[in-house]
Amino acid sequence: MCTAGAGEDFRDTAPTLDRQYIANTYARFDVTFVRGKGCHLYDENGKQYIDMGSGIAVSALGHRDGVWEEAVCGQVRTLAHASNLYYTIPQTVLAEKLCGHSGMKKAFFCNSGAEANECLIKAARKYAADRAGLWVNSPVAGESGGTGAEGGSAAPVICTLEGSFHGRTIATLAASGQDALHRDFGPFPAGFVHVPPNDIQALDTALQGKGVCALLLETIQGEGGIVPLSAEYLRSARRITQERDCLLLVDEVQTGMGRTGKLFGYQHFGILPDGISLAKGLAGGLPMGACLLGEKLADTLVPGSHGSTFGGNPVCAAGAIAVLDRMTEGFLADVAAKGAFLRKELEALPGVTGVSGIGLMLGVEGRRDAREWARALLARGVVTLTAKHKLRLLPPLTIPFAELEKAVAIIKEENRG
Repeated sequence: MCTAGAGEDFRDTAPTLDRQYIANTYARFDVTFVRGKGCHLYDENGKQYIDMGSGIAVSALGHRDGVWEEAVCGQVRTLAHASNLYYTIPQTVLAEKLCGHSGMKKAFFCNSGAEANECLIKAARKYAADRAGLWVNSPVAGESGGTGAEGGSAAPVICTLEGSFHGRTIATLAASGQDALHRDFGPFPAGFVHVPPNDIQALDTALQGKGVCALLLETIQGEGGIVPLSAEYLRSARRITQERDCLLLVDEVQTGMGRTGKLFGYQHFGILPDGISLAKGLAGGLPMGACLLGEKLADTLVPGSHGSTFGGNPVCAAGAIAVLDRMTEGFLADVAAKGAFLRKELEALPGVTGVSGIGLMLGVEGRRDAREWARALLARGVVTLTAKHKLRLLPPLTIPFAELEKAVAIIKEENRG
């Protein structure tokens, strides 16, 4: 079995060392986690917490799942890394499984959601370049979305939604439809326009523009505040993109891998995108992303056009296979049932004004400041997250009903307090 690794001697001084040596990019909660098991986390004093965040939808099978752990440790003992100049078995097995489950044709592996979306953006732009005409007379993003450099050159345009979040690289920041994310980091690359979510007319108008080659969206805007897109909007988006000969690209970084009660969020709506991005829960706790390409994009990327040193790493791929193999119909139905239970209980709480999301991806809106609410629940032994003004719940998909009930009971107690 794998052991815990280095660092245990420093658990009491982690916050001090963090402040001294780690870039101040996170507003951390005042707790140091040292181990986990199932749906529980434990701090340096041995206090147990119910994990209702799963590392922001990453630990899909919880902590130290036996099958996942054996798959990962077994691969570590066999082959930890090989260059992508050579074939490896876990990567190819994973690609076959993902394509079979998604309806896509090819997979590109990387390390994060931002990289997966970068791959989608590059594939869409190359698709436009290969078709030549989509480069002509394209507006720059600075003229229509405020995210491009003034006077930038023409580029194929990708339409995204206001409130969206697609990553923290320069290109994926430009693609994200949140002005707050754009401060201090410009100039941004041209080629992105943003339209309001759930506005079919605005989308139809935007996709009539010259040079628009793709629409990139999340079925539920995660970092944007757990904002679901309507079924009518998503089906209309698929219809309009087909009519305009545009690509429909779906960011499944947070909604994918069973989080909503379907393997992928778009499967709730009877649509098939031209490409999807995955990460977070894909490898169950290891850093892995994937860009899955449909029929139109399957042969767009060629040798030399894209790459990733660690993409499809055998250890991460082995972990992802263990996660994917767990996603049976019965497992996903159980996720949906847990989500329905959690929503019903939360909607009944005094002071809660709304619950948004699907499955085990829920946002809770109330009269209380979300960050303060999350901090109070942490003190009571429940780990939660926030998304804009909402409390965000993303528990491990394997969390037992009994532990959900305990978490709900504590939320109710805190709500009364």
